[in-house]
This record gives sequence, structure tokens and C-alpha cells, in this order.
Amino acid sequence: MSMLASLVRAYDRLPDAPPFGFSTEKIGFCVLLNADGSVASVEDLRGDDRKRSPRMLLVPQAVKRTAGIAPNFLWDKSAYVLGVTAGEGKRTAEEHAAFRARHAEWLAETDDPGVLAFLRFLDGWSPDAFAPPLWLDEMRDQNIVFALAEEYRERFLHERPAARALWRRLGAEGASDPQICLVTGEPGSVARLHPSIKGVWGAQSSGASLVSFNLDAFTSYGHDQGDNAPVSEAAAFAYGTVLNRYLDKDSGHRIQIGDASTVFWADCSDMKLAAEAEVFFAALLDPASEEKLVAEDERLETAKIHSRLDAIRNGQRLSRVAPELAEGVRFHVLGLAPNAARLSVRFYWQDDFGRLTANFQRYLEDTAIDPPPRDGWPALWRYLLELASQGKRENVPPLIAGEWLRAILTGTAYPLTLLSTALMRMRADGEINALRCAMLKSILIRNLKMEAPVALDPANTNKGYVLGRLFAVYEEVQRAALGGINATIKDKFYGAASASPQKVFRTLDSGSANHFGKLRKTNPGRAVNLEKLLTSITDLMDPAGDPIPASLNAAEQALFGIGYYHQRSDFFRKHDDKTPEVSQ
Repeated sequence: MSMLASLVRAYDRLPDAPPFGFSTEKIGFCVLLNADGSVASVEDLRGDDRKRSPRMLLVPQAVKRTAGIAPNFLWDKSAYVLGVTAGEGKRTAEEHAAFRARHAEWLAETDDPGVLAFLRFLDGWSPDAFAPPLWLDEMRDQNIVFALAEEYRERFLHERPAARALWRRLGAEGASDPQICLVTGEPGSVARLHPSIKGVWGAQSSGASLVSFNLDAFTSYGHDQGDNAPVSEAAAFAYGTVLNRYLDKDSGHRIQIGDASTVFWADCSDMKLAAEAEVFFAALLDPASEEKLVAEDERLETAKIHSRLDAIRNGQRLSRVAPELAEGVRFHVLGLAPNAARLSVRFYWQDDFGRLTANFQRYLEDTAIDPPPRDGWPALWRYLLELASQGKRENVPPLIAGEWLRAILTGTAYPLTLLSTALMRMRADGEINALRCAMLKSILIRNLKMEAPVALDPANTNKGYVLGRLFAVYEEVQRAALGGINATIKDKFYGAASASPQKVFRTLDSGSANHFGKLRKTNPGRAVNLEKLLTSITDLMDPAGDPIPASLNAAEQALFGIGYYHQRSDFFRKHDDKTPEVSQ
């Protein structure tokens, strides 16, 4: 099934899907009109929360605006409706004039009292009349709807039967000749312009197109705009409605992975199973969302969800934990990123939910490392922050997020740029932590088919791993001898030691001799333990096999970091068999 076709199917399962030709928009105020077009009052529709959030209302579908002027039907922002705006508004007068002219044209033949009151209001309105106490400055740039004062509690003006009939007629008049829709396979009017998709991180706040043809180079056989890829108005409306709904931050269908705004949904006839699969997926990618999603969905049994998630994370197959999810649910994951005025599809994946969890368990196995991160199961975005300069999300290298998540979902090889980027960040800032080492380990296992230890492996003879452990011992000798210092040998030499060890380790060895001399005087027991450990590591080196090479390749540098992390972490553990230290 294609991406657009699966989104159209998802529209049919939305519990409160807006009808074709309508959309849910943020509305701030309602102007109550008398029958003669005069203003009875202005009602604030915003919530009582601290941000005074606008109310979400079903209104005639918003027009798609680029650089032109195009009014909405019976509602719009204050610049169009009232001719006032909070900024300079260089074309506010033109927008208001277009709003009045188009409605005079659209509503010319009506005899409905509510619509006539609206026309009378427009005829008598002047932007100079916008003044307190009736008109508030907070209305500027807010979306505004209308209602008759006598029926405000019952319906808005655009909800009157006559207004709905006019809106349907306008849609029919603008329809093109029926063609076969590429998404549904049914005849219908082709969408000339596709809907704007809002909520993609980094894209235009007014929305961006998933499908568009705005240059001659994109067209073929003389077709214009949407005719190049015939998608019916109904199908375009459906997929646009679903995407805008799922991209909302509170939808429970969206998670941000680097620059990829990722939405997901389950395709299943049983809505309860679909909801459970969606909670499972969100919790696997971001464990912090587990409590929130389960708490918000009263249909789900909290204890069962928690136990099943723990079982999956511990390696049990979904077919044993929840067989109904493994075979009865089709799952879809879509990653979107900004691309000028359009949206770029970073990845689209669909398969059985059982296959997804199996691939995710493989990812957990690949990235398992001891000791694990302090906070337990980390969210995927936490790994990506380790690749970003200064740990900022906006600095995550482009394309990596989408390629990495695609590899996790499909069980294929990770992008090799993940390896080079992680090594570069470790050399740049000297931070060798569990998340970075877990990424390095997973790439070695999956891409390079190499063995990489989960925990400290005292018998591992790989040059990179042994040198990483040796470097950690030299650092511990320095720390034990000198106590708290501002910069250790890791801060000064890690980058060079991991890439060109031959240039550095001779200096580190001579420096450790001085540190051992001081340590024997202050803590001889600790000195003996570290000397034994140093000897056990150097005994793993083969003198005839270039034990300290001039350079290490990328895979060996990764093992250097893992070896350093394992050995460094081991110093902070309590060992029952540890030789007692002698202090003076």
C-alpha cells in the first residue's frame, strides 16, 4: 500500500474526522451580529489557561496561501475580516478588500437572514471602528468567526444550513473534470493544489506541501500543477487532514527524531489493538512517553501495557507476549523533514507490528552495553544529541536521523556516517559515555560483522580495545597520584591516542612512571593494584604484531573508545575480590 493510500485509510478511522471540505482551525474570537448587520458583542473563545489558547473549531476548509491574497469562507484572520493587524501590515487593506469583494460575489444570491446580516456587516464596516471597549487589541491577527446574536449558543454562521449549502456549491463549481485518482482508483475531481501540512519541525509555520508542481521542470506532457499526479480532492483532503492531526504535538502519533518529524499509526479493524500498538511504539522510541500515553488512553489496561513492554525490552518475542498484536496489526511510520517550501520524505516504512518489534529488539541487543546509561532505556533522540555540536538538536547532522531510524525499523545496516560522526565528536570534546559507545558497538556488529564486547572483556586482544583499556589505566594512575585536577590525559591526548597511538603512548608511559613514584608513597596498595592491572593488559600485546601501531582505522578507533569506557567504568565499581589498599 502506498503512503498516501494508507493515510487515506487512516482518515476513515479518525473518531472525529472533519467532513470533506472542512478543517479544524484555531479560532480566537466570535463576532455576534444583529439582523441589521450591527455588532451586538464580541466573544472571546480562547481558553482560560495561561497561554489563552484559541479554541479548535470546525470551519470551511482553509485556502492554501503562498504569496497571493486568498480569503477563507465566512472566517479568517483579523487582517482579512476587519482590515486590522498587529504589525505594519503592508497589504492589509488589499486583504480586507479581497475578503469583502469575494464574499459579495459568493453570497450575492442568498436570502438567508444570517448570511444577509454578515453581508450588511461587511458593507458598513470600517477598520477605523476597531477600538475598545468592544474591540480588543488581543483580536489582532487572531482567527475570527461570526454568529447571529440570537443563536450564538446553538451554532456559528458557517454552520447554518444555507452557509453549508453555499460552501458545497462553491466546491462543485471549482471542480475539474473527473479523472481516475491514483490513490483510491476511483473517479473524482483532481486536486489542483494539495493541502498545506503544518507541524513539521523546521518547516514554514504556515505549512508546506507534500505534493506540488510549481515549476515547468516538474511538469510533463503539458499538464498543469496537480494534473501531473492526479489525486482526487477527497483523497488530498483526507491525507492532509490525517497528517495535520498526527503532527500535532499532543496527538500521541508524533515523535521528533533529529530533523525528522516522525508520525506513526496502526492499521487494524480493532481500534483497541491499534491504540495499544501505537502506545507500544511510542514507548519503545521514547520511554518517557509511556506513562503519559497510557494515562491519557482510558481504553488501555495500564498494568498489562507495562508488563508487555518490559517483556519486549527483555527480549521476549511479541508473538508470545501479545500474539494478537504480532499478526493482526499493520504498522506505518513516516518521517518528514523540511525542504524549502516542500516537505521531504525521509523514510516511509510499513510492515506487521511483530516484524517491527523484532527489528527493534535486535537494535536493543546491538546497543546493549555495560554499564548502561544512568537513566535506563534512553530515547532515540538522546542518542542523536550525542552527535550534535554542543548537544543541541538543531546541530544534529542532517539525514542521519532518518537513515538511522529506517535502519532500526527495517533491520538493515546503519549509515556509516554514524560511525565517523560519533568518532569525530569523541575526539572533539573527549566525552566517552554509554550512548556513544553503544552506537559504536552497534555499527561494528551490524555493519562490519565484528565482535564487540558488551561488558569489560579482560581477554580481548584487539589492538584498539587493548589500547583503550591501557589509556584508561594511565588516566587512573594520574588521578590516583594527583587527586582532583582540571584536565586529565584524556582531555589532552584522547584524540591523538585513539587515532595515532604510536605518537602518544611513549609519552603516557613515561608520565605514568612519575605518577607511580608518587602513588607508592601515598597509597602503596593502590599502586600495586594498578601495576598488576597494567601488566595484565600489556601481556595481551604481541610484540611481533605491532602492538602500538602508527594509526588505527575507524573500527579500531571505535573499539578503543569502547575499551576505554569499559575499563574506566570498572574503576568506579565495588569488587568483592579486590585487593585491599594500604594507606598511610
